[in-house]
Amino acid sequence: MKQILLFGAAAAIFLSSCVSSKKYAELQTKQKQTEDLLNSATVKLNTCLEEKDSYKSQLDVLRRNNQDLINNMGNLTTLTAKGADNLEKSLESLREKDLTIRKLQDAVTRRDSVNLALVQSLKGVLGNLDDEDINISVEKGVVYVNISDKLLFSSGSTTVSARAKEVLGKVATVVKNKPDFEFMVEGHTDTVPIHTARMSDNWDLSVLRATSVVRILQNDFGVSPSRMTAAGRSQYIPVASNDTKDGRAKNRRTRIVILPKLDQFYSMIEEGMKDPEIN
Repeated sequence: MKQILLFGAAAAIFLSSCVSSKKYAELQTKQKQTEDLLNSATVKLNTCLEEKDSYKSQLDVLRRNNQDLINNMGNLTTLTAKGADNLEKSLESLREKDLTIRKLQDAVTRRDSVNLALVQSLKGVLGNLDDEDINISVEKGVVYVNISDKLLFSSGSTTVSARAKEVLGKVATVVKNKPDFEFMVEGHTDTVPIHTARMSDNWDLSVLRATSVVRILQNDFGVSPSRMTAAGRSQYIPVASNDTKDGRAKNRRTRIVILPKLDQFYSMIEEGMKDPEIN
């Protein structure tokens, strides 16, 4: 009996020892799993921390870029405002230039209208004179009356003919009614040289012929001398070749240049500036 009890006790102790080893093994296994899970969690945590730092860096970059964009938008707004201001100034300058051009065009139109009226008046009083003897033209806003020396003077003479005085009287009638104009009487010659007691050359001849016409206009027809200029151009502004008789005849001429007074032309511009259509 005693032996049986001893055997039973030994068996119980053995069985108890076997259960504890199994549980220990299970605990070890669970510990290993727990360590593996912990290690895996640690790895994931480190990865997340690294990603967080990366995202933070990207966020900082995005914030800086966003601020740069905001700043650039502000600069762009400033530049756009300056551009608009400059554009407005340019448009205003163009408007002013356009206004000036329109004023000048209006003044030129007025001048051309006055010249046209002057030409019509001259042609009206001079009648149907031979075009070879007298010609009226407008060039660059200036009225020219060309009178051949065949009509005005004898060869080499500075004395105005009786028929020429009649023509000059008609011209005087027109210019006296146009007080806003001044005019210059120009003497022109051909290239045939001249030398007399009174004249050394064609310069003298051209000047003396011009002054003869001016004196007739002043003394015989009452044209104000303050409105006239006498000028000699000699042989140096020909209108035809001096190699032929006909060419030399065309070059021997007296030209009356009629032009608006400068202050009158400025008055035309000022009047144009007051025009309601312009303003």
